[in-house]
Amino acid sequence: MKKELAQVKHARSAKDFPEIDLEENEYVVLHIKRAPVGVAMIWIVVGLMIFVLSLALITLSNNNVLENTMFVINSASLHYLRLAILTIYAIVIFAGFVGQSIYNQNQMYITNLRAVQKQRTSLFANSTNIIKLSRIEDVSWRQKSLFDHVFNIGTLRMSTVGEETTYTFPWLATPQDEVKIISHLVAENHHGKPDDK
Repeated sequence: MKKELAQVKHARSAKDFPEIDLEENEYVVLHIKRAPVGVAMIWIVVGLMIFVLSLALITLSNNNVLENTMFVINSASLHYLRLAILTIYAIVIFAGFVGQSIYNQNQMYITNLRAVQKQRTSLFANSTNIIKLSRIEDVSWRQKSLFDHVFNIGTLRMSTVGEETTYTFPWLATPQDEVKIISHLVAENHHGKPDDK
């Protein structure tokens, strides 16, 4: 019965997560994404930059402000400055969407046998780390700042046996819950009895 259940879970996981190359009877137990507060932080920075650019545009539009200063700007220069600010507007908004996309593409999948981490740090830099749960020695989480405590986010840490490599997944919401589940799966794999295998 357990083997049949594992096959059903495997088929469902293969359909829902085609980006993971699952082994026989392997299925996804946890799909971990970064906390939405990180996306909010990206757009707060974008909003502040747009606010500053808007102030600059308003200042340039008000000719009286610049009359008694050392900056004398003719109408042609004023036109090019406005065009430059509008171009920077577009770049800032585009950067916000790119930042959000990169942030959201950082994900981790915990199966009944492995941990698969998809990591992206820029448009062109990405990596995939795969760790067998039986090789994980320690699973923990940490919160380092007041910001982490206020928004209940933290960093998941997994250390492997042997080479003592530590894998981290920052900006994780409610890391305590994930650590409990992963620790349980790691213990089962260490005893040679992964769920439904």
